[in-house]
Amino acid sequence: MTAALSRRELLATTGLACGGVLAGNLSQTAPATESARSKDKPFGYCLNTATIRGQELGIVREVEITAQAGYDAIEPWMGTLDAYVKGGGSLKDLGKRIRDLGLSVESAIGFAQWIVDDDAARKNGLEQAQRDMDTLVAIGGKRIAAPPVGAHDKPGPDLATAAARYRTLLELGDQTGIVPEVEVWGFSKTLSRLSQTVYVAVESGHPKACVLPDVYHLHKGGSGFQGLKLLSGVAVQMFHINDYPENPPRETISDADRIYPGDGVAPLVEMLRDLRRAGFQGFLSLELFNRDYWKQDALAVAKTGLEKMKAVVAAL
Repeated sequence: MTAALSRRELLATTGLACGGVLAGNLSQTAPATESARSKDKPFGYCLNTATIRGQELGIVREVEITAQAGYDAIEPWMGTLDAYVKGGGSLKDLGKRIRDLGLSVESAIGFAQWIVDDDAARKNGLEQAQRDMDTLVAIGGKRIAAPPVGAHDKPGPDLATAAARYRTLLELGDQTGIVPEVEVWGFSKTLSRLSQTVYVAVESGHPKACVLPDVYHLHKGGSGFQGLKLLSGVAVQMFHINDYPENPPRETISDADRIYPGDGVAPLVEMLRDLRRAGFQGFLSLELFNRDYWKQDALAVAKTGLEKMKAVVAAL
């Protein structure tokens, strides 16, 4: 599709140019619920349930803890939702429980292989993505992470091909109302850098294309953080927030080394200032995989994480 369009035509049709991916006037494009953010609370606060995943509490208790800790939203893992259904749980009841507790499901973490070269695996991946999206619709979900699963431990397709496959995933999302967010994975051999991921979003030519950055992954992949100021509140709707220590070095640091925001050396204040100036008014989602935190009381970890996030935001 994109090969038949001029650059000007492509940018005009994607919704990502100058107010899409590039920062611009977002008054006509920012979601209404987010455009009303106050100066005291420029972002929403979300708990990615990886942060308390090691406690193995199940989705119902994870929802309760998210609400008790004071978050606005939850970002569950699809595996936990699937386990809930297999155990006889009702998605309708879960969705009502989430809403009754004052939470929204702003995103979720899935691992469908939408990007891989193997045709059969990609077909199965899209079928999994469809199931994931149907599950999210049932509980009121809005978005789902689309990391380069299957193209992370070995080279994947070229970026133009990845963009076409991301468009296919977005079109699948059009049928359900769930928006897939192409995610930066710092250890991936395909989408390890922010620039690569933004390219895939732009070249998909789809008006709902967006990227999902993560502090740890931007560091791990060597992107740095200056590129965030070029992205708008349409291009980035969720932002995975965490921190990392000075050691181990970038080459050997792992997910398990993530720590609470403000406890490490990431330039979080500068990053969030750049995002806010670019028009980001979405959700900061706390995503940690720290084994020490998994040994602690889950509610205490969730509360501490929220306090740490708010302290960083207060310094803006």
